[in-house]
Amino acid sequence: MGDDEVWRGEVRDAYDPGELLDRAIRYDGRIWSVVTESVRLPDGMVVERDIVDHPGAVGIVALDSDDRVLLIRQYRQPVGGYLFELPAGLRDVAGEHPLATAQRELMEEAGYSAASWHVLVDFFNSPGGSTEAFRCYLARDLVEVDGGRPRTGEAEEAHLPRAWMDLDAAVDLILRGALHNPTTVTGLLAAAAARDRGWRTLRPAGDDMWTLQGP
Repeated sequence: MGDDEVWRGEVRDAYDPGELLDRAIRYDGRIWSVVTESVRLPDGMVVERDIVDHPGAVGIVALDSDDRVLLIRQYRQPVGGYLFELPAGLRDVAGEHPLATAQRELMEEAGYSAASWHVLVDFFNSPGGSTEAFRCYLARDLVEVDGGRPRTGEAEEAHLPRAWMDLDAAVDLILRGALHNPTTVTGLLAAAAARDRGWRTLRPAGDDMWTLQGP
């Protein structure tokens, strides 16, 4: 290994895009688009990359006073089956802060509000091919709304059965390969790690979200 392949700086993701030479839209869909970008990398090489241009999303680890987390069961056509997932949703409302999106999604998908909100973890869902930036919140001090979940969903969201699980039991399911949704896997593992650190790693819920457009 050459010396130029030994990193000596701070270990931290950094926004430092290559020079964009060209951008062509290949598919413009209802939720996301596919674009081809021609980019000059720092070493001077020019490459073309197909990218899913995605609005981003949020998820919520809703934790009750008994250390139980809320999961919902939802059909997912791309994988051909039902997945147990955290409440989550797209950031498809222009100008809406991710916290407001998370609060709305917890209400719409689960019928709960929460008095306490913190940022658990941020991640890029598939950075090799998508712009999707994801934020997972921890919601506590939960209150079930009068009348339960509003029946505003359609198709896959029309019927979302709920399941409450002990956090450690849910983590065991992940490690056994029984849960596969990336939001759920990342969020629950982050919640267990944060709890085991006395919640010292939690960040304020109002923090701005880092995206591929910069911090």
